[in-house]
Amino acid sequence: MDLSAVRKYATSDRVVRVAVDAMGGDHGPAETVAGALAYATEHPAEEIILVGDEARIHAAAGSALPANTRIVHATEVVDMEDHPAAAVRRKRDASINVCMRLVRDGVADAVVTAGHTGAAVAAAILLLRRLPGVDRPALAVQLTTARGPFVLLDIGATTDSTGHNLAQYARMGALYAERVLDVPRPSVALLSIGEESGKGEARVQEATERLAASDLNFIGNVEGRHLVEHVADVVVCDAAVGNVTIKFFEGLSSFILRDLLRREFERDLRGRLAYLLLRPGIARIREVFDYEKLGGSPLLGVRGTVLITHGRARRRMISYAVAVGAHAARARIPQAIADAFRYESPGAAAGPGGAAGPMAAAAEPVADAAPDPADVSPAETAS
Repeated sequence: MDLSAVRKYATSDRVVRVAVDAMGGDHGPAETVAGALAYATEHPAEEIILVGDEARIHAAAGSALPANTRIVHATEVVDMEDHPAAAVRRKRDASINVCMRLVRDGVADAVVTAGHTGAAVAAAILLLRRLPGVDRPALAVQLTTARGPFVLLDIGATTDSTGHNLAQYARMGALYAERVLDVPRPSVALLSIGEESGKGEARVQEATERLAASDLNFIGNVEGRHLVEHVADVVVCDAAVGNVTIKFFEGLSSFILRDLLRREFERDLRGRLAYLLLRPGIARIREVFDYEKLGGSPLLGVRGTVLITHGRARRRMISYAVAVGAHAARARIPQAIADAFRYESPGAAAGPGGAAGPMAAAAEPVADAAPDPADVSPAETAS
């Protein structure tokens, strides 16, 4: 999620309270706390709530906390080896659970975590609950191309999506593109093994039929090679496909910018001279592919603002993630999705603007029903 884009659609300049899972991530709490404190120092009007082991957080901070920062103690942590849904239920005082309860109870406005993606999704479903009409949440990411950014989802929220789930992801992604990317009528595509409507898995074919009959601006199926060409504003796929795709993007950009170019420029004197001439342009290219500035991925479809950042995130990316989480809370994206799904009923489905359309799905009384165990099976992929 791009920070400048989210800031444009913030509905107010109200002070927001961001709960940061201090124990999450490969480098927590040291890097997580450092990144959160960097943001807190630069934004004294905001409130940062560090959630986790109080003694370890104080040790990571190394000095007195800023006046706008406080600690909420949590005695447990969901480890990467844990089964996400089981751990969330068993470790009730885990830092990610405490973060979600702070949002649920109105103590915080957003959650930022670099921890176990599956656990974060499970905790959001169990404690915040899904928005009415949303069957499964989806993780979205904003990717950059030469022709501008596009939204890819789902990149790791829930496995085994149905065609109906993919169609719902498309609507949430279209709404997100409208509100964050400022695209009036975003084009939507399904990621598949071929452009023809008859290709792909059964769920992709079902989603194709649903979207073709909807009021979304559906342009059909696209292949992986089309992603860098920005053929659509929103590209929808299953969590496993999305997770592999986003990590391939990360790995490829790192290989080109860090390994391939360095090897060529360091090969001989001509290469080193060429680097001196091209350095400004290379710096601009690095800026385009600087994924740390995206902060993290919003979890769309739950009753609250949840931002999941990279498990390997260090302090710089954590600071960006907190900033994006704060501005996303102001943008009230969950409320916008709730409005879009408000009129959903059996045999009808709302588009991004809330008008009923022919894409069928049954509304769900989330607040009154316990989560379906089948829906609390998040993709067990590393964040």
